[in-house]
This record gives sequence, C-alpha cells and structure tokens, in this order.
Amino acid sequence: MHPAVKSLRNHWELYLLILPPVLYLLIFKYIPMGGVTIAFKNFNVVQGIWGSPWVGFKHFEAFFASPNFMLLMKNTIGISFYSLLAGFPVPILLALALNEIRTGFFKKSVQMVTYAPHFISTVVMVSIIILMLSPHVGVVERIMTFFGLPSTNFMGLPQYFKSIYVWSGVWQEMGYASIIYIAALASVDPALYEAARIDGASRFRKIIHIDIPALIPISTILLILSLGNVMGVGFEKIYLMQNPLNVSASEVISTYVYKVGLLGANFSFSSAVGLFNSVINLILLLIVNYIARKISETSLW
Repeated sequence: MHPAVKSLRNHWELYLLILPPVLYLLIFKYIPMGGVTIAFKNFNVVQGIWGSPWVGFKHFEAFFASPNFMLLMKNTIGISFYSLLAGFPVPILLALALNEIRTGFFKKSVQMVTYAPHFISTVVMVSIIILMLSPHVGVVERIMTFFGLPSTNFMGLPQYFKSIYVWSGVWQEMGYASIIYIAALASVDPALYEAARIDGASRFRKIIHIDIPALIPISTILLILSLGNVMGVGFEKIYLMQNPLNVSASEVISTYVYKVGLLGANFSFSSAVGLFNSVINLILLLIVNYIARKISETSLW
C-alpha cells in the first residue's frame, strides 16, 4: 500500500478536519486568481474575461504615469510603516508588563479592558473618533477650549490624519495582539525564573535575559508577516475616516482601487493596480524572510 494512502486511512479524521480551510483557500483564493488576466485586457462585460482584447501592460503604464501614483505610494507606505513602528512594540511591552503582574484580579481586569476595544466594529470605531474630534462639540475640542487653546478641526487637517489613524488602531488592537506574546511567555520554563532569582537577578534583568529571548521567535514571524503586508493598508477604516479635506493624506491604493474600479467601472485598470500592490507585497515578504533566515534561526520557510 502506498504510504500516502496508508496515512490517509490511519489519520482520516485529521484530513477531514483540514478539508474545510483547504477548500476555502481553493475556492476563494486560488481559483479567482484566473481573474487577474483582466489587468492585461480591456475588460468588456459583454465579451467576458477571455473574450476581451489583450492590451499587455497598458494599464500598468497608465498607473505609473498617473499624477496620483507618487501620492498613493507615499500615503500607503507612510501609513503602513507608521503603523508598524508604533503598533508592533506596544503589544510586546503590554505582554511583558502583564507577565510581571502577580495580582490575579488586577491582571485579568487589565486584560479585559485592553482586549475589549478589538471587538468594536470599524464603523463604530470611526464614529467614536469623529465624535471625539468633532469641532465645537467633541470631547477633545471641549478640553482644548477649557484650557484656552484654539479650535482645531483634526479630521479636516491632512497632517493629523496618519497619527489619528495609527494611534486609534494601536489603542484598539494592542490588547488582542498581546495574547500571542502572553502565551509565549506562559510557556517559559519556570526553572529559568527560579535560577535567576537564586542568582539575585532583578525583574528587569529577568525580562532582558529570559522574557525577551522567549519572544524573539514569534516576534520575528509576526514582523515578517507585517512587513510582507506593507502595501496592504486596510480599506474600511481609512475610507470611513476620509473626507474631501484630508484626502491628500488619506488616499491609499486600496481606496483608489475602490473608487476607480467599482465606482468608476474601470475594472481592468483597478485590477492592474491591485495586482501591482500584491506583487510588491510578495516581493517584500520574500526579501524579509530571506534576511530573517540569514541573520537568525527563525523564518517562515
């Protein structure tokens, strides 16, 4: 009997368990990849994908020559790296801090308070941001007025958009993102802490020499995945926060594809832009994974 057939017969329950996610990937991720040929054609609904005329890299050239190209790249990369620099260390610091808390009730209370914002929907979150920063009636505006500071329309000023987007995201996701780091710290051998205590190590020294090394492997994996998605700035929150006053700082590739592709019905052009975005993400993922494999023992493959 072939080893593959034998394995299937002996472990059919496990194969059945992974069947739904595999089917999901095939149906919704891999099969639709055939549609990327639209990016190389002048897509016509009547003629269909395969009947539409082939134009090669025409839409890519149009995008690169577009006056919006540099603005889109600047905003997309800027917001992504800002989010990464601000948001990546915070869950690690929160996990380290929670790991040092010895009072069970207080620790669970902090965890609950920091986890809760993750479950707020994007629409509600943006509504909270707008209400908080609304001129004349917002909480922030009232505090500024109380201290005699001038009225400021934060949502209407492009220079504030990135910070509002990033730090509201950090506040919303830091607790939930810290779960995986807390789990990694929970797996540390208690004998290491006991040996450090006997040697007279302070809490800070324990964090430096025990906790942080334990977090490096998982942190490296998550950093690789984050850097591999630099061009994939989320659409919903940015689009909901966007307005005519801050569009110069809030227009990113995902919102541009939506406006051009769905609202403007230019499906071929928007597909070309989306494909370019995905290819850049793939290249970045391969480069970062290669670097991580060279300088450390941790990588995706």
